[in-house]
Amino acid sequence: MAAFWLLLLFVVTAVWVLRTWTGRRFGKKARQPATYPPGLRPYPLIGHLPQFLANRHRVLDWMTEAVARQPTCTFVLRRPGGVRGVITANPANVEHFLRASFDNYPKGPRFASLLHDFLGRGIFNADGDAWRAQRKVASYEFNTRSLRAFVARCVHTELHGRLLPLLQRTAASGGSLDLQDALERFAFDNICRVAFDHDPRQLPDEGDDAGKDVDGTGGSRFADAFRDAANLSAGRFRYAVPAFWKVKKSLNVGSERRLRESIAMVHDFADRIIRARREGMTSTGCEKHDLLSRFMASQDESYSESGVPLRDVVISFLLAGRETTSSALTWFFWLLSSRPDVQRRIRDEVAAVRARRPQGDLRNVVGFDLDELREMHYVHAAITESMRLYPPVPFNALRAEADDVLPDGTAVRAGWFVAYNSYAMGRMKFVWGDDALEYRPERWLDPADGSFRPDSPFRFVAFHAGPRLCLGKEMAYIQMKSIVACVLEELDMAVDGAYRPQQVASLTLRMRGGLPVTVKSRRD
Repeated sequence: MAAFWLLLLFVVTAVWVLRTWTGRRFGKKARQPATYPPGLRPYPLIGHLPQFLANRHRVLDWMTEAVARQPTCTFVLRRPGGVRGVITANPANVEHFLRASFDNYPKGPRFASLLHDFLGRGIFNADGDAWRAQRKVASYEFNTRSLRAFVARCVHTELHGRLLPLLQRTAASGGSLDLQDALERFAFDNICRVAFDHDPRQLPDEGDDAGKDVDGTGGSRFADAFRDAANLSAGRFRYAVPAFWKVKKSLNVGSERRLRESIAMVHDFADRIIRARREGMTSTGCEKHDLLSRFMASQDESYSESGVPLRDVVISFLLAGRETTSSALTWFFWLLSSRPDVQRRIRDEVAAVRARRPQGDLRNVVGFDLDELREMHYVHAAITESMRLYPPVPFNALRAEADDVLPDGTAVRAGWFVAYNSYAMGRMKFVWGDDALEYRPERWLDPADGSFRPDSPFRFVAFHAGPRLCLGKEMAYIQMKSIVACVLEELDMAVDGAYRPQQVASLTLRMRGGLPVTVKSRRD
């Protein structure tokens, strides 16, 4: 092992010397040295590796502190082997990446290679024609009223058929549960219905065990494999030596071996669902409203010619639907547990919306329809404010195709990675004012009439911005507002005041060890 690390150090040194000599030999313009405050100065050859390793357990907070110490909220990170990149929490730079110079900042081959085994060429891992073709079809489908209605039905079925009964049973027994786990199971069941029209039954019905493979299709094994594949794929981003995962993959050892096995199970399950759906559509001709059926029925030539397998398309949407809303709601309920004033305002608004129903109106008695959810401006603000501080996707990276200068004056060279840190951005006084660290839903409300007032998507980047703006934004809010309104209307969920969750970075921001809550009925 010692010999391996010595060999690796020799290779890194050789690469650095070769790059330096080549730049001088062929007259490349000298790079302007970045300035660093004490404690952030890079070391020769290994860059910021020591600081990264010392803060690996709190990397988001370390990056936040690093950008906060820079006048422009932008930090030039150096990694071993001469790899450099820009990490920013400056909205002007984010707008430059995501809109003004969109074509110069694709995801790039490095990002794509890290997730290719899992996501293939799906929309969240694609650039160029493959991305444009999927985006075109998805954009059309996500804007149809029929899909929004189908999503609302799926959310209603899962919420009132499983999640609320589970919480009510927990309250009746006087027990507690891991709310993060319950929300992740809910989100996975829901997105599988939306994407496949398939129910993996991760949340239990009364009398069932969670994750029980009720129908024999392997849904539980698929869910476990999907979770492991997402977590292990995310781990590739955190290697101190960036390409070390490739060595493990070639040797088929450790986490890469587990990743290969998990991905094989995910792909096999997805392929079987797709084959069954194709056969069913051919034999019955029945119209279905899930995403898979919609993409299969699409006659768009640009998508058909892109060569992107349906499996890659659907797995990307599964990832987005499973990981993001459950992450957002877990942090939301934790914040809410220490804010009884916010809980009261949410309950007052929900009660007011219900009271506005005409007498005798029995529509959706146990829930809220789309129009009623749109009336819940304070609920919308409270969820959005939580995502400002705890964005489900806290960090996103792109690649500079050509030399550039950012709006804040930072020079970027071709081949560098550039990353916008939305977790850090939510904590910058430079962006949000002196109360940036406070959870204050009112900042999103119009003082005149209390309606929700959106901010620039380049300041609040939870749903990305520009051409890659999240297509599922409205559907995510439908799901989250439904859960918040219905749960708080009926239940109290308490978190131990001394509990301080630790962050674990997967592809989304999760809590290490979950969120233990005690559930009580408000009707007792």
